[in-house]
Amino acid sequence: MIAIPAIDVLDHNVVQLVGGDAETKQFSLPDIMEVARSWVSKGAPRLHLVDLDGAFGRSNNLRAFTDIARGVDVPVQIGGGIRDIDTIDKLVSSGVKGIILGTKAIREPEWLRMVADRHPGRIVLGMDTKGDCIAIKGWQESSQMNVQDMFKVIEDMPLAGVLNTNIDVEGRLGGVNLEKAREFIEGCPHPVISSGGITTEDDMLALKDCGAMAGVVGLALYTGMIRPWEWAVPWHV
Repeated sequence: MIAIPAIDVLDHNVVQLVGGDAETKQFSLPDIMEVARSWVSKGAPRLHLVDLDGAFGRSNNLRAFTDIARGVDVPVQIGGGIRDIDTIDKLVSSGVKGIILGTKAIREPEWLRMVADRHPGRIVLGMDTKGDCIAIKGWQESSQMNVQDMFKVIEDMPLAGVLNTNIDVEGRLGGVNLEKAREFIEGCPHPVISSGGITTEDDMLALKDCGAMAGVVGLALYTGMIRPWEWAVPWHV
């Protein structure tokens, strides 16, 4: 299992929010490329780029993200407001290894199937959960589809994996909700990347024991509460 640094971008700055609320910025860093390269220089095995501007329906940051994908020597996965096939094709051709799809994929499963068939092993479904609901549109709305029904829909799709962010604990530095994480991982028909609340190495170890293939780390990484470059095997547990 690997630890993946989150690079969340809002107003074209790297930020960290609490529970997805745009009014709760914990910090703001202006140079996206510098942040990306700093994590790679510390040994990050992969980068997780989230376009909050795109998710909230504002101007997107995809040009900056594709520059990062071309400018670093680790795989990059990108999500946030990606809702059309032309954008997906361009991201894949730019060398992006994982395309994270949320709102439209949840609302239109047949569209998700078409995209997954077109780019097998490159599409990650983002299933962000708040309580027992799937959140969409930058976590501003709840989907009509519940988690278990979505699992059935995607069972035979050639996805790279499923990203599950627990919104209830995201950005709060209070640890993971292990019960919810385990329930999600055990029920999901694809490998799971866990996100939300990862604060310590013990959180990572617990998620690994639950079967997660990776964990996305945000605020705890930027504040130095978790320092994977100091682990015996850097960024891995």
